[in-house]
Amino acid sequence: MAMLNDTIYALSSGAAPSGVSVIRISGPLTRDILVSLVGSVPKARYASHRTIRTRNDQPIDSGLVLFFPGPNSFTGEDVAELQLHGGKAVLAALFQTLGDIPGVRMAVEGEFSRRAFENGKLDLVEVEGLADLIGAETEMQRRLAVEHSAGGLSIIYDSWAERLTRARALIEAELDFPDEDDVPGSVSDMVWADMSKLRADIAHHLGAASAGEIIRDGFKVVIAGAPNAGKSSLLNALARRDVAIVTEIAGTTRDVLQVDLDIDGYLIKLYDTAGLRDADDRVEIEGVRRARLALGDADLVLLLVDMTNPLIPDDLERTWAHVTVGTKKDLIDVVSGRYDLQISAATGDGLPELRQLIGNSVAARFSGLSMAIPSRQRHKDSLTKCLAALDTAITQKDVNLELRTEQLRIAAEYLGRITGRVDVEQLLGVIFSEFCIGK
Repeated sequence: MAMLNDTIYALSSGAAPSGVSVIRISGPLTRDILVSLVGSVPKARYASHRTIRTRNDQPIDSGLVLFFPGPNSFTGEDVAELQLHGGKAVLAALFQTLGDIPGVRMAVEGEFSRRAFENGKLDLVEVEGLADLIGAETEMQRRLAVEHSAGGLSIIYDSWAERLTRARALIEAELDFPDEDDVPGSVSDMVWADMSKLRADIAHHLGAASAGEIIRDGFKVVIAGAPNAGKSSLLNALARRDVAIVTEIAGTTRDVLQVDLDIDGYLIKLYDTAGLRDADDRVEIEGVRRARLALGDADLVLLLVDMTNPLIPDDLERTWAHVTVGTKKDLIDVVSGRYDLQISAATGDGLPELRQLIGNSVAARFSGLSMAIPSRQRHKDSLTKCLAALDTAITQKDVNLELRTEQLRIAAEYLGRITGRVDVEQLLGVIFSEFCIGK
């Protein structure tokens, strides 16, 4: 089992070979390691050019060495960073040297961030934001991750936890000291008015969770329509590569195909589905079933209609909100019928407008929203439970006040689970110390 007091090391930059490799070291033996590798501990937070040597005094490489004394470091422990040439042999020699030191080992996945959390440098939301920032592929994913990793979301949750704790403290003061002048009965009314406002704040915030999930996991656009409506051709045209097999034979697509697009900084997950018709081939029947499942899960449905042979599946019209797109515009002279957009995958006519339509659809979800929004199912679940407990506390006016206060404690605990700061008893003590009761 990994020991928390071990000193750990890992390659923190990309895989070798590379121009420069950054090796991070954290733990109680960091200073000793620096003395062993480079002769002394460099001045804190200043880059020093040093020769890194083995225990037998053989040079491994020359590079920059930085030292960050705890607690003012990423992990809260003593941390060193070595910036060396990114050759595989260089790293192998350094890791061999580090691995030979007792109490020093290679870090496991996420261990530097885990130590940062354990030492109070990052909370859980900030840790998740950091992971999302490293994995971000679109501009909006980057913005969302920066907001989370910098603590923008945590500030909101901490302020809500404080409001809940303050409410509990005031009510408990009223229960314990009912005759004191400085805890008037009207305090209770003020507390429940603020709790009602908090309930509205959390409900509004929770309403934005789907938007956060869309940025993180993608906006699902499903291409649907009758066989041969041009679905696979459109997928290939938007992806600008041949993803789907395109033939004149109806029912070629037997499964749901998916490609990722970046439109206006948003991750768009584009799905090509089997043509909707009464199929008799067992494989195609399964393809149509999967197409219907994908449609039920879609954020936007593009219903494609071949304008040279306008077939619309009769069961689609009523079921899903969709945009009707006329295809094969290059093959017809006069457009008849009602289409939101007309395109030709062959010539590219109408495709910029379609990309814009998709971009506008996803952007509409974010009008007026900040990036301080929940983005994971874990956040959503805890917020939902917090809201339920808060609602119970507010609405059960005929219930014993102590039971209602217990619901406020439960609400605060669910809120604390999001950031990892569950213990609010300390905060209670701080707030009680502000009262002038029993002085």
